[in-house]
Amino acid sequence: MTLQHDPELQRIVDRVRAAQADAAPLSIAGHGSKAFYGASLDAPAADALNLTALAGISSYEPTELVVTVRAGTPLAELEAALAEKGQCLPFEPPRFVGAAGGRGTVGGMVAAGLSGPARASVGAVRDYVLGATLLNGRAEVLSFGGQVMKNVAGYDVARLLAGSMGVLGVICEVSLKVLPTAPAEATLRFEMDEAAALAQLNAWGGQPLPINASAWWAGTLLVRLRGARAAVDSAVRRLGGEPIDDAMAKPFWDGLRDQRDEFFVRAHRAIEHGHGEGAAPSSGGTLWRVSVAPTAPVMPLPGEQLVEWGGAQRWWVTSAPASVVREMARERGGHATRWYGADAQSPAFTPLAEPLARIHRALKQAFDPAGIFNPGRLVPGL
Repeated sequence: MTLQHDPELQRIVDRVRAAQADAAPLSIAGHGSKAFYGASLDAPAADALNLTALAGISSYEPTELVVTVRAGTPLAELEAALAEKGQCLPFEPPRFVGAAGGRGTVGGMVAAGLSGPARASVGAVRDYVLGATLLNGRAEVLSFGGQVMKNVAGYDVARLLAGSMGVLGVICEVSLKVLPTAPAEATLRFEMDEAAALAQLNAWGGQPLPINASAWWAGTLLVRLRGARAAVDSAVRRLGGEPIDDAMAKPFWDGLRDQRDEFFVRAHRAIEHGHGEGAAPSSGGTLWRVSVAPTAPVMPLPGEQLVEWGGAQRWWVTSAPASVVREMARERGGHATRWYGADAQSPAFTPLAEPLARIHRALKQAFDPAGIFNPGRLVPGL
């Protein structure tokens, strides 16, 4: 059954049409796995618009490396279908399995725009979005982009949905580029402090090495290699370090991807209960996702951190005020997002400069003039 003939789509269209007529806000949701993410202080109460019934793989062409899938499809279901053909979503979107009892969905993956450990080496969600079908605030079903990689008509509009947090409309279906699973993988462990790890990662980044992911925490740097067998074996010999058995490495990288790793478990415990355990943060406070230039120096904040993406993504659990965290990120060429914690007196995302805010308002007006979709979820007042 095509999307246009899916009765579930018609139900959603009718719901949006009624909401537009009543100027009643809607909160677009799947299984609720990312309900914690975003949501500013001024967000009004909104009725839930659940998309989990709008699910299923519409088409899959393994030889073309393209899959078209509906928004409510669980990521686990899509990835299982890809794995059967030896393919994958290389950017490793977080699945948040079990978070709030939920499962990450394809629509939520695109709307949140989040990527996993491999993001620095393979690209982000938006780099793999070829096309999308969107239900706008006028209850119109619009299609952008295409279902083949060479078709780029409207490509930028489809990519614009990545990270939009649902404020532009209801993502109904997306076409994604997929890639073959790497034939070889290895994980190496190194003992070094943060400054040394950042310097080493930046040095390796300038060399032809198959580094796919990295993570530093509490004096330990882990590096994952992926690619052709000869390239991975050569890099293992060249880099040294302690090889980690796949049986131990895979659960670690999966835990990091889905934020079930020890750092995140302890960080949540420390924030919720105000104390840490072992190497866990002991200051309570807030978990921040800090995006900076990979070459940025160490951030001298109280608390504990985990560093990913060759130094470009730094998770901080700290009691430092939001203004301090954000200014430190700005000085290092980046920004900070409040991920989890008690510092709810600041918006989740770094406030936009006026020129960018003006663009956001114009896009919102174009796609959702009545302002019914996820108000306040991305930017206060939007």
